Amino acid sequence: MRFEVVEIFAVLMFFISFYGLITSKNAIKSIVFIVLMETAAIMFFLSIGYSRGLLPPIGGNLQNIDGVADPLTQALMITAIIIGIAVTAINIIMLITLCRKLKSTNWDALKEQSE
Repeated sequence: MRFEVVEIFAVLMFFISFYGLITSKNAIKSIVFIVLMETAAIMFFLSIGYSRGLLPPIGGNLQNIDGVADPLTQALMITAIIIGIAVTAINIIMLITLCRKLKSTNWDALKEQSE
């Protein structure tokens, strides 16, 4: 099994973002790392579903189904992008509310103030 450069980059980006998420003391950085992890996962799945030379699954002459790309990967990743945008928006709204209430974005300070 041969890995492409994009797949390796996506896996590295995911684990670097995961490390950043675990070690981050700032809530804003945590949200950025979550977005980077989502982007890496989407990039990985799109690179797996890509095959050079295949035709798009819509339009044209599709009588030979062997030369047509599978649209399932793209459809799932579009759904993942939309869900990722919604999760990021909710995270930002929760962060704004938390910052207005507790006046900090540091996880340790937020934990101390909430107790």
